[in-house]
Amino acid sequence: MKISMVDPSLFTPRYDDGLCEALAARGHDVTLLGRPMRDTDAIVPKRYRYDARFFRLGERLRPLLGDGRAGQVAKAADYALDARLGRIGTLTGDVTHFQWLPFAMVDRVLLGRLADRTALVHTVHNARPFHGEDRSGVQGRGYEALLRQFDLLIVHGEQTRETLLKQGIDPEVIALVPHPPMKLREATTDDLAAVPRGTVPRILFFGTIRPYKGLDLLVQACIDLWRDGLEFELAIAGKPFMPVDAFLQAIHGGGFGDRLVTDLGFLTEHRLDAHLRAADILAFPYREIDSSGAFLSALRYGAAMVTSDAGMFGDLPEDVATRFPAGNAQALAVALRQLVLDGRRRKEAGEAALAHGQVMTGWDVAAAQTEAAYEVARARFAARTGKAGEATPA
Repeated sequence: MKISMVDPSLFTPRYDDGLCEALAARGHDVTLLGRPMRDTDAIVPKRYRYDARFFRLGERLRPLLGDGRAGQVAKAADYALDARLGRIGTLTGDVTHFQWLPFAMVDRVLLGRLADRTALVHTVHNARPFHGEDRSGVQGRGYEALLRQFDLLIVHGEQTRETLLKQGIDPEVIALVPHPPMKLREATTDDLAAVPRGTVPRILFFGTIRPYKGLDLLVQACIDLWRDGLEFELAIAGKPFMPVDAFLQAIHGGGFGDRLVTDLGFLTEHRLDAHLRAADILAFPYREIDSSGAFLSALRYGAAMVTSDAGMFGDLPEDVATRFPAGNAQALAVALRQLVLDGRRRKEAGEAALAHGQVMTGWDVAAAQTEAAYEVARARFAARTGKAGEATPA
């Protein structure tokens, strides 16, 4: 098959890379279409092609306009013009598979142009667009209606599937493809030197920092534990997409600034790898989530996991993560206390997380399941258009 994999903003580059490479290994002709790569991007296409198809003007203006409102407006205008008038030949084949839909009102236009040319597939990584954080309502408005424009929807777990069914999506249109664990690029010598291990247990919160991820809950829990006399460090590593100064000031104001490690900004996978190697406990205090790429990237490090019970976390085996009710800072403090105080328990919890990652299905299985989903999508495309597709099998 000729497959066009579409992630305009490269929201999940590591997932895109793993799936594209695995599909190409099965003999398919695969192109990943996204924005121009940045210095912080780490994917190196193997067996498949990469096309910097989207946001070319927006990315050129990014150094001048930044990531604030001006930059976002420029990117939105760039995407809207491209969706309406840009070339679509590279987006068509046997299957066009959208990983993310960054701007629903504009995506509707692009999908309309593609509808009679190719089978359309979309992976619903999270059933609630932008985790409810699209305050203007512009980006996600109309997302649920867009789902009905696809020949097939892929989900990673039963909770997402149930959400779609409640929205009235036909169960025959939904395919379940579990999300495999992911491997980050390994830290360089400089990265390892910049992130040395501490002398006390270290709790790590990593990845993009957004309200739904619950950093405020973690900070409150850590302050409570420090006040109780527990000895540990809190490391926060990632790019904030929300104000974080108040959280940091609360830690410093409480007299605990010497126990805080911060590395705020767009971090390379190499740098994240260094932080994960230096951590003893990984915290995922998310208020909501369907599936978490950050969690699935962290299983291989053998660190103890503390998660909320939201989304995929609620389905984890009991020994893989210490869970607490989502949104409850006091319960999070209780979960962390056990692991900070008991080194043996930390070790056993880390071993359980590592073992869980090793038995999860890999990219070869995900690719085979995705291939089967594509066949269903192609059949549905042929039924609704009377066409077999514009491309020929590879």
